Amino acid sequence: MLKIGDIEMKNRVVLAPMAGVCNPAFRLIAKEFGTGLVCAEMVSDKAILHGNKRTMEMLFVDEREKPLSLQIFGGDRESLVEAAKVVDTQTNADIIDINMGCPVPKVTKCDAGARWLLDPNKIYEMVSAVVDAVKKPVTVKMRIGWDDEHVYAIENARAVERAGGKAVSVHGRTREQLYTGKANWDIIRDVKQSVSIPVIGNGDVFSPEDARRMLDHTGVDGVMIGRGALGNPWMLYRTIQYLATGELLGDPAPREKMDVAILHLDRLIALKNEAVAVREMRKHLAWYLKGLPGGARVKDVIMEETDRDRMVAILENYILSLEEEDEQEQNGASSVHTAAEEIIH
Repeated sequence: MLKIGDIEMKNRVVLAPMAGVCNPAFRLIAKEFGTGLVCAEMVSDKAILHGNKRTMEMLFVDEREKPLSLQIFGGDRESLVEAAKVVDTQTNADIIDINMGCPVPKVTKCDAGARWLLDPNKIYEMVSAVVDAVKKPVTVKMRIGWDDEHVYAIENARAVERAGGKAVSVHGRTREQLYTGKANWDIIRDVKQSVSIPVIGNGDVFSPEDARRMLDHTGVDGVMIGRGALGNPWMLYRTIQYLATGELLGDPAPREKMDVAILHLDRLIALKNEAVAVREMRKHLAWYLKGLPGGARVKDVIMEETDRDRMVAILENYILSLEEEDEQEQNGASSVHTAAEEIIH
């Protein structure tokens, strides 16, 4: 099993800390689907120190989500350390994760996120300062490098280990790649072979079979799933089962998908209020509907919606229409069988 410091997970599947996605509403669903470790979306160190209401809400951890990793980012040592102390003493998160992979310019311009990838010495200084200041285990999530000319994944992971970091998650892309191209699992494997702390692999895990291949190819201690879980927490559950038993479970029925989507919506409303939650839920519903028959048409209607009950009614009517179509198909098939039997007899 995956163990970070003295925190032991019940399996090796980890939900990635996705911005705008991994709030308590979605994290709790991921946990209910069996995920070993869930990671909260990143929070700015300076925002934590300013203590504004929205930021402090982002630090909320439901006891049912634990074990949970709360991720912070920043480019200034003093403010990063002070923010880590807040997470350490004022939240019930289990792990403090430092973001060293965010590629967006507004983060890297502040000398934060993926900008650290260019300087193993800075990584050592920043991580060791945080480790010295807190009691909770400290981990780092990083990319393999800034661009193809600056891939210091091994040096950076070793710096994390020397600084007292308890684990490192490695996304197999450079900052320049963003989310395009292919994740380089070979470099993730090289990192795993270069450090003794746990390594969690991330990138291009979209199916349970992908997770198995990553574990076999890289030898990592855990598999982090991000985009593969969007609107699809079943992917997490199916991966856990596949890794444990080799059994590949089928996809959920459309009604099951919509039931969980509505649960997700209602938890968001409880967190944020209806107007904000319904707007935020539109993107999630686009993911939940992906691949379902006629889902694209329903998505277009939902994108205009601002009311919870109307949104739920649209989903309910959609599912009822799918179920009626299935019933008609089955009745048609059974009448064909009956006619065939009459001809035979």
